[in-house]
Amino acid sequence: MLYDLSDRERAILELLADRSYLSVSEFSSILGVSEVTIRGDLSALEEKGYLLRSRGGAIPAIHRNIIERQKLHVAEKQKIARKAAELVHDGDRIMIEAGTTTALITRYLVGKQDVQIVTNSMLAFSYARVNPQINLILTGGSFRRETESLVGPVAVQSLGSFNARLAFVGTDGFSLARGMTTQLTEGAEIVRAMSKRAEITWLIADSSKFGKIGFVSVLPLQAVHGIITDAGLSQEAVQALQAEGLEILLA
Repeated sequence: MLYDLSDRERAILELLADRSYLSVSEFSSILGVSEVTIRGDLSALEEKGYLLRSRGGAIPAIHRNIIERQKLHVAEKQKIARKAAELVHDGDRIMIEAGTTTALITRYLVGKQDVQIVTNSMLAFSYARVNPQINLILTGGSFRRETESLVGPVAVQSLGSFNARLAFVGTDGFSLARGMTTQLTEGAEIVRAMSKRAEITWLIADSSKFGKIGFVSVLPLQAVHGIITDAGLSQEAVQALQAEGLEILLA
């Protein structure tokens, strides 16, 4: 979400991530602009769903964890998401799992016609809602603020009602030894459910996640068709993954 904001708007959200609440006068003093300008910025950010106005100031509407993750590997995530979007055809039926990179895919579907998306990602929803050519279905479920996702039994059951050609799923880490791993059991359940309902599953992950091992095992790498990542992945890693039968797309 942060990718479409001005430098000052990003600075406002970063300040809120550190302090949870700031007044208009404090924003004005720190950023060196008038209170009138700050009020305009806060109103615009509230309309976009980034914050809530409160007691002469503002509080964040997005969990700090999301803000911090969106600031990491920005260029790589954008390239990966754009590469993934190239795989989507007009009239396609796809699933998108929650994550800061996977959510960006919907941003790059401009020009595609009649695309149906099933997702548990509120970030993906925020991008897709402005595109009239995307038909969007949210899974429902319990809202997890720190991942901007819908999870739990309701979300998993909902996914069982749909069939998709493609599923784009994320991970906290992936390795040859342990496969795809994450920190949250609920997220793992969503990935497994999507992979069962899709003809082709792509893992979407920047190269910094290779070799990292999360708390929860999700799927073996052989359970996905391939991995879309960035050019930071070493040639040795690419060859080792290809030897396991995976297609590797470097953005």
